[in-house]
Amino acid sequence: MSKERSTRLDTLENQLDKLEKKRPADFSLQNQNAMRVYKLISLVAFIAAWQLLDLVNGHFNFYNPLLFPSPLDIATRAAALWSTGVLQNHIVASVSRVFIGTLIAFPLAVVLGIGIARSRLFEVVFEPVVELIRPIPPLAVLPLFILWFGIGELSKLMFIAFAAFYIILTNVMLSAVNIDVVLVRAARTLGINGWRFYREIVFPAISPDLFIGVRLGLSAGFVMIVAAEFIAADVGLGYMINYARAFFRVSDMFVGALTIGFIGFAVNMVLVRIERQIFSWRVSDER
Repeated sequence: MSKERSTRLDTLENQLDKLEKKRPADFSLQNQNAMRVYKLISLVAFIAAWQLLDLVNGHFNFYNPLLFPSPLDIATRAAALWSTGVLQNHIVASVSRVFIGTLIAFPLAVVLGIGIARSRLFEVVFEPVVELIRPIPPLAVLPLFILWFGIGELSKLMFIAFAAFYIILTNVMLSAVNIDVVLVRAARTLGINGWRFYREIVFPAISPDLFIGVRLGLSAGFVMIVAAEFIAADVGLGYMINYARAFFRVSDMFVGALTIGFIGFAVNMVLVRIERQIFSWRVSDER
């Protein structure tokens, strides 16, 4: 009997496989694989249009190609910088500063965010100061960081930490405030208090938004790294852009800026993939 059932199951699976193969390809915007292809096509089309514009300009000369180099010129210059090892040194320096600066901001942002959200004492003492400083643009305090921490590495790290701090803090604070009331009441009913309450209830509840805060904090770090390296730096992508500006090397400026964009995009995509694996239980809306 079991052998007959197994045979029927195999037959059914074969039929399902045949139906799956006969199913027409899904090219709709609801298909994630199709969406990836469309995005790639969009990017390639943009680069092709940019290169075509340069070819047209070669015949009509309606702008200075030195001020707006073509993708081919930028790629050629990037390859030259990469072959000498210069570009790698700038990348390592900038990426290290962004990650270390964000890491400096992380523990204080988490502690203050949870504290303000879950403790009346923390809210009274720290929230007014946080809300007062929050609207200040990071670039406005860059001169102060140079005065306080000098022109060395510390001022750059603290500046990036300042830029990432409020983003992580805001995500943690809002997430900790919006923890499900039923979950909190159930924990209190079961006698879960003190550090155990934070370890078993608060941290698991805020972990998805905390991860998002880190992603956004790193993005802010990549945005601010150029300004941080404009001042008294001798290596880094921001320094590379500033140095190229002084000598009117527009292609080098494009290489530095696009490299920051590519690295920021790659880091974000990797973290998004990790986030989906870790927090796969989260339900996303359908568009």
